[in-house]
Amino acid sequence: MGAETYRMEDLHPRVRLLWTAGAFVAAAVLGAIAGALAWFDPLSLSLPPLAVAGTVFGVAFVVGVTYAALRYRLWRFEVREDTLYIERGVVTRVRTVVPYVRVQHVDNRRGPLARLLGLGTVVVYTAGSRGADVSVPGLAAERALALQDRLRDLAIESDPTDAV
Repeated sequence: MGAETYRMEDLHPRVRLLWTAGAFVAAAVLGAIAGALAWFDPLSLSLPPLAVAGTVFGVAFVVGVTYAALRYRLWRFEVREDTLYIERGVVTRVRTVVPYVRVQHVDNRRGPLARLLGLGTVVVYTAGSRGADVSVPGLAAERALALQDRLRDLAIESDPTDAV
């Protein structure tokens, strides 16, 4: 086997819209909870509930959008000869190496908003422990299908039972 050159891949830029939508929903929920608490005024702060809700929503949304942007910038993956390598994490940096010999199956997931944005997520299930799976989110739908097929083929090629 010759030396193979690998290239770290980025996620599709539209994943930022998906993650921003998630930040919006989370900020809206937090704002609603804060507004409801201000309405009942358990701390006797006498603050207008709408002002409290708006402030909490605004802060949470800005933090969420910032987190989504950083998450996008720090997410990389690489399909190597015998492993899938993933780097991710904003607060805690995580580097994951998945040997193809451990891959059980590979799924392609596309929720409603992801479908609307033309995105997909590839989920790789591994042997060895319960819930041992890794995901590559925010791929263009065509790239997600191609990655699913490629990882499936690499897992089949690395199966030691086929070597006999």
